[in-house]
Amino acid sequence: MPGFVSVDCGGNESYTDELGLEWTLDSQFVYGETAIISAPNENRKQYMTVRYFPADNRKYCYTFNVTVRTRYLVRTSFLYGNFDESNVYPKFDISIGASHWTTIVIYDANTIVTHEVVILATAPTISICVSNATTGEPFISTIELRQFNGSLYHTDFETQFFLSLSARINFGAETNESVRYPDDPYDRIWESDSLKRANYLVDVAAGTQRISTTVPIDVNSDERPPSKVMQTAVVGQNDLKSDEIRKFRLVLPGNKELTHLIVNVEENAQRKYQLYEPGSYNISLPFVLSFAFKKTNDSSKGPILNAFEIYKYMEINYGSLDALTMESFVSHYPKEVWAQEGGDPCLPAPWSWVQCNSDPQPQIVSMY
Repeated sequence: MPGFVSVDCGGNESYTDELGLEWTLDSQFVYGETAIISAPNENRKQYMTVRYFPADNRKYCYTFNVTVRTRYLVRTSFLYGNFDESNVYPKFDISIGASHWTTIVIYDANTIVTHEVVILATAPTISICVSNATTGEPFISTIELRQFNGSLYHTDFETQFFLSLSARINFGAETNESVRYPDDPYDRIWESDSLKRANYLVDVAAGTQRISTTVPIDVNSDERPPSKVMQTAVVGQNDLKSDEIRKFRLVLPGNKELTHLIVNVEENAQRKYQLYEPGSYNISLPFVLSFAFKKTNDSSKGPILNAFEIYKYMEINYGSLDALTMESFVSHYPKEVWAQEGGDPCLPAPWSWVQCNSDPQPQIVSMY
């Protein structure tokens, strides 16, 4: 697919997987070591190797060419598999350029940890860096970039924040399998609510049903979720007669303002089989989010829910004031190892041959 990049970190050959995605190697990467791993019930080729790095005070970055003013989904995954034969679960940071993304915490050797963001490319390259290991050695299994078209995931704050995925759930799913490419042309991963029902849907009112249809859904608006996801739902009482209405509200304990927002499917949805996507933006939510969808007193039927996404705003750090100057400088030395460190010259850790001051937007004070 145009605009797709899939990197098998530590892999030894390029290949096409069972989904039709083309995976490339990171053999041109000059830092780190590779290891072969195995995990029970995991036979996908991209999870049989890792690239790992020293637990030192440096950062180690992958840099990708991108199209400026275009949004990208960036997804990283980590399968420890006891690659270092130490059984010490790694904990380290991952960043996009100078911006801290998250802390990777491995809690099981055989569980894949995945993190995903949507970011607007403001420069010709995007760097994904690991650093600051507090236990074990930092490592990475896969990196994926997916280019979005048009206004998909546009926000009014996209030059100040990127979006970090908290949840993306397919409700009413008929199996435990996730929905992704090729059903989703952008290769977003929609997790089945059946697989994690204990976390995602803990209580339902009497009469709630899981329903599905084979009728194609018009999803060509808003965030364009795949038709397959919108063909399943959980619904409070399915059949809706011409004289009945379906109105419901999102109930968030302690947040009366949002609880007043009402979804009226019959009044607002344009057609029976067309995407209707109400949403709430730029709101504060608790660390543990408990919520419910409840029908209004004047509604004859209960709520309907096909899917939802929750993203967290993460502030962009534009890094060192000397970044552009240094990028131009190292471009003159494409064959030198010291010029391939990537990312911002100062943040989250300085290049091995520079020293930076401690300002919020640091500057370089010396070079070695």
